Amino acid sequence: MDDRQFRTAMGKFATGVTVITTELDGEIHGMTANAFMSVSLDPKLVVISIGERAKILNKIKESKIFTVNILAADQQELSMIFAGQIKEPRDVVFDRLDGKPVLAGACAQVACEVSTEHVEGDHTLFIGKVTDIHLEEKEPLVFVNGKYRALDDIS
Repeated sequence: MDDRQFRTAMGKFATGVTVITTELDGEIHGMTANAFMSVSLDPKLVVISIGERAKILNKIKESKIFTVNILAADQQELSMIFAGQIKEPRDVVFDRLDGKPVLAGACAQVACEVSTEHVEGDHTLFIGKVTDIHLEEKEPLVFVNGKYRALDDIS
């Protein structure tokens, strides 16, 4: 199989859209990602997968913290900003959760401390110990077949 076929197959799996954030030396960094899942309820653990070329990779390794912001259906622009699809500077509003930067208005904000990291292929998997969660009653942004969707589009 070639890379395109693999990517197309993986694109058939509908996912939520997250922005991973961290803070290092007082500067907030973020990237859009859909490689996120829960790992354990006791203790509460999640995992994120960050590519070896991602600018945020070494920042998470150094800071030992990250947050997962599960974007709401009305936050597609934020996803595009942190994916580098929107190049013009935009104001992004951050809140704090357990002292860590989170995106205002996300469906869910999950604050984590890095518990373990594993290099697998061309990605690093960060296992995060969840230190706090904030929830909003909003519908999530969904991504499938290379397109943003809302749950209303799918039902």
